[in-house]
Order: sequence, then C-alpha cells, then structure tokens
Amino acid sequence: MLRGPGSLVGVSVAPAAALAVALLSSVSHCSLPEQKGREVSPLSSYFGTKTRYEDAAYKESSSEEPRRDRSLLAEACTPVQLVALIRHGTRYPTAKQIRKLRQLHDLLQAGRAGQHGAGGGGGDLGAALADWPLWYEDWVDGQLVEKGRQDMRQLALRLASLFPTLFSRENYGRLQLVSSSKHRCVESGVAFLNALWQRCHPELPLPDVTEMECGPPRINDKLMRFFDHCEKFSSEVENNDTALYHVEAFKTGPEMQNILKKVAATLQVPVNSLNADLIQVAFFTCSFDLAIKGVKSPWCDVFDTDDGKVLEYLNDLKQYWKRGYGYAINSRSSCGLFQDIFQHLDKAVEQKKRSQPVSSPVILQFGHAETLLPLLSLMGYFKDKEPLTAYNYKEQINRKFRSGLIVPYASNLVFVLYHCKNARTPKEEFQVQILLNEKVLPLAHSQETVSLYEDLKNHYKDILQSCHTSQECKLPKVNNTSDEL
Repeated sequence: MLRGPGSLVGVSVAPAAALAVALLSSVSHCSLPEQKGREVSPLSSYFGTKTRYEDAAYKESSSEEPRRDRSLLAEACTPVQLVALIRHGTRYPTAKQIRKLRQLHDLLQAGRAGQHGAGGGGGDLGAALADWPLWYEDWVDGQLVEKGRQDMRQLALRLASLFPTLFSRENYGRLQLVSSSKHRCVESGVAFLNALWQRCHPELPLPDVTEMECGPPRINDKLMRFFDHCEKFSSEVENNDTALYHVEAFKTGPEMQNILKKVAATLQVPVNSLNADLIQVAFFTCSFDLAIKGVKSPWCDVFDTDDGKVLEYLNDLKQYWKRGYGYAINSRSSCGLFQDIFQHLDKAVEQKKRSQPVSSPVILQFGHAETLLPLLSLMGYFKDKEPLTAYNYKEQINRKFRSGLIVPYASNLVFVLYHCKNARTPKEEFQVQILLNEKVLPLAHSQETVSLYEDLKNHYKDILQSCHTSQECKLPKVNNTSDEL
C-alpha cells in the first residue's frame, strides 16, 4: 500500500512489523528440501484446500505467460482498476497437523517392531512408511514454502501480462498491498511485489521491500481475517461444539469407516488405533509432499481415487459448514470486505468521471481460503440445491461446492473495472468483470461474463447498503432476569 495520504485508515500495525514477520522466510526455506519438479498423483484433484494451484485452476501455471480467457473484454474498453483478493501460496503443514502425523508415524514404527519384519504387501507399505522420513518439524507451522513464493511470482507476472496498462512501471508506486498478519500472507505479498518490481526494473538489483516506492504490505486483520473479529461467528460456529455436527457424523459414517478398516488392513495396525483425523492427516501428507517437495511419497499409495473422493467430501463438509453456506453468519461476516472492494471501485469511477487519474489502479489483498470462501458464498457462487450433509455423499458427488477447485493455494478473486469510451449511454461507460483463478467468472445472477457497473451494484444493493458488520456480528442479548428474591 502507498505510504502517506493514500494509506488505509484504521490500520494499526506498522509496515515494519509486517516486514519483521516476513523475515521468518530467511530460516523457513533453507532447512528442508523443496520441490525440484512437478510430480503428479491420481489423488491430486481431491486435496480440497490443500490442492496445488496448477492441479485445480491453471494447468500451465509453471509458465509466466497467461492463457488469455476469450471472455475478457477487448480493446473497446480499457481496464482502469483491478482489485484482487489472493490466497497465500503453498505452505507447510501446521504444527497441529505435524503432531498428528508424528503420532501416526510412531504407530507404524511400533507395529513394525512388533511384527519383526512380518511379510505381505501391506506390511511392505507399512514398513516403507515407517522408514519414510518425517520432513516437518513443529516450528515450520504453516509458513510459506519456496513453492509458495514461486506461486506468487508467477501469478504476478501472468496478471501483469494480462493487464499491462495497470501493472505499468509508472503505476508501480501507486500499488496498494494489504495483508493478513499471518506470515504466509505477508511473505506472499512480498514475493508478488518482488516479481512486479523485477518486471518493471529488470536492469536493477532487487531492493529491500521497505525501499520500494509502494512500501511493504500493510496489515489489516479486520479486513483480511474478519472472522476473528466477529463475535457471533466465534460463538455460534468457531467455538460451538455442535456447529460441525455433519463433519463429525460423516467421520463415523459408513464411507469413512470403510476407509478406516481398509487403511488398518493395508498398514497392518489395529483398526481401533486409527481415527478419521489420523486418516485425513495421512491423506494430506501425500498432498504436502507433492506440493512442497514434488515427491510422490508412499502415503499416496495408501489411498485410491474412491478414497480421495470421500476424503475430499469430508474436507468440503468442514468448509461448507464453517466457511460457506452452512450458517448465514459465515458469509455475512465478510460484508465489510465486500464493501471495501466496491469503495475502491466507486472511487475509481468518480475519478474517471472527473477526468482525473485513478489514484490506485491496482489493489492487492492477501488472505486465506477462509477469507475467499465466505465472500464467494456472500456473492451467491457455488451454491448447491441441497445442503451438504453427512448423509448425502452420493447425491453430492457432482456438487458445485468443491473447495479444491475454488480456493486452492494461490487462488485469486479479481474485480476488473473497465472504462468504455464509445459507450452509447453513460450507464454503459463503466463495466466490470470478475475472474476466479484467472478465468472469467460468470455473474451469479445472470451467468453473463460482464456487467454494467451500476447493474452489479444494484444486484448486491442489500449487501452494500444494509449489511453492517457490527450488527451482523453482534450477539443477541441474553435475558438475565432472575427469579430469585
């Protein structure tokens, strides 16, 4: 974000604090081997929010050249502003996931010692997993990996190639960057910024981010982690033991229990020593090894694609009930972020109407899957006719709500505002397209690929005018009247 008058109001953390967090990268990417090339697995499409960007959204993401969507507006209209909400790049597992993996690894090693080398194909796989190194230590806890920086660099260059007038050298100093306080988001913003700087100044050495014209990403958790600041969400969903009923019910349902028995037999461990959480972390370990190191580990051999579909559904159930359509507060808590996006667009429209230069041609906001999913739900995207439940897995096999296709690592939701000089009416002068993961996203209400700006605002009038975060997130008053004398 710009320093000085252009800065966001209400941001309490200084840019230096954001940069200090980013310095964690100096240790986080020098100790573990990371990927050399792209390995593939039949399971790659089923990792939910742990899915690689290239497996879900952009098959040519190793390239810095964009695959231009044919639905993008052509030369008749000029892009004047881009507002992008970007999920951080590929990251390490969290400390909680690593502890569960260690628990499973210890179980396999104990079983191997008890069997004294007992044979069989399952025993061979169990032995391979017992010998497979545990790459991850608790201290890496969700940090961005080098592949995640690469995700951001390549995304930056592709967006800059798609919209060269917005990402011009002259506009570099007017970039606005906002980030969640989590180090993986701050580091993603820095990697994105570095790629743009090198594109604009190929002849110069890369400076420290604090010395760049636009400055480092600014922290704004009320915007990018709105869910942490919503009392109603915290009370009714985050800290409510019954809110994820369908997730827990599916864990003990027939689909997951079949996988549990199969994995126990494959690894030759007692079935009562396993649970759905351990099965899920084993599945995700396949995804982490693929994404971080480009290695197809033995963990991938534990599961087949039918297992993958069931485990994907388990992850989608959690996202649906905690971040999506499961409860209204999940999406309504994001209305402040939605309004912030339109405030940027409104300002750009007003400046163009006055024949003034747009003060912020590019706004980049770095957050989480938990930032994007509620916003997309608020906008009406990926809503199935029936809710996802613990009991309709087969009926939902072709569901719209597949988190891995919507919010993989480095997923991005982009609003592009166009000015059309040859418009027949003033209303047609400003138009908008929305891109999800670099593809034009048909509008939820019309399925058109472009909207007049005023029409889009009118469609979302309730959210823009009547959704007030302070009211949405306020807990209902409890009647404390006592019958005691």
